Amino acid sequence: MARVRYGPRDENELHRAREAGAELPDIWSTGVLAVWETDPDAVAAVLPPPLGPAERPLARANISQVELPGCPLGAGSVAVAARHGDAEGWYPLVMPMTHERALIAGREVFGEPKKLGEVSVERGPGGALRARLARHGITFVEVTGTAGPVLPVPEPAEKLDFYFKFLPGVDGTGFDVDPVLVHCLRREKVRALQTVTGQVVLRESPYDPVADLPVHRLVEITLGEKTSDQRGRVAARVQASDLLPYVHQRYDDIAQTLDAPPPPRASGSATREGSV
Repeated sequence: MARVRYGPRDENELHRAREAGAELPDIWSTGVLAVWETDPDAVAAVLPPPLGPAERPLARANISQVELPGCPLGAGSVAVAARHGDAEGWYPLVMPMTHERALIAGREVFGEPKKLGEVSVERGPGGALRARLARHGITFVEVTGTAGPVLPVPEPAEKLDFYFKFLPGVDGTGFDVDPVLVHCLRREKVRALQTVTGQVVLRESPYDPVADLPVHRLVEITLGEKTSDQRGRVAARVQASDLLPYVHQRYDDIAQTLDAPPPPRASGSATREGSV
């Protein structure tokens, strides 16, 4: 009988898969990082316990093109500065990815809030730059500007992100098991970095309402070439009652957990923007 590919894999195949995943080459990306000061009350409102706001009410947008062999990837995120005990890091609210390959490990292993979307970084003559995040036909984050002076390449650094990993209950209420808070530590290397003079525009979207984190003061925009690896650990078990009010952050509509499509909604046209 021909091999049935959905059948079980033997120990040798499993071992080879583990070895292949243990040593990955550096995968470089070219991306825009924008950081701004926003409304401290808005930051506090989006953080599920046990997370709390960092000292400064910061938000950031990462918009990158990743050099995956044979399968270029657009990857983005919008996050707010947060802390868990003495640990300071970032809590991503949405992480658009351009294809499924990038969704699987992030969502299923780490609990990352990844969703399929459109991510682009466009560079033009004279250093012109346009980077955007879009879903459902709405460009909800757009960074435009001009790349400027080259900056010194920083030393490799470690950066911390916070995620919540959970499984919605099969009966449509609560969770099947207790949620966990994940600390995801990234070791980042940079090989090129430039300043960018430009602006960040946040547009209204009912699916990705990052416009609720207005740009009060733009801290920086940079264009860089970076690579990183990541490792995660479960930092805490989370009370279901603490996380349930925030589960909608993960979905376009909470009815998705019951396989019901969201009703059609008209997108707004309001924008929030800041420039530097």
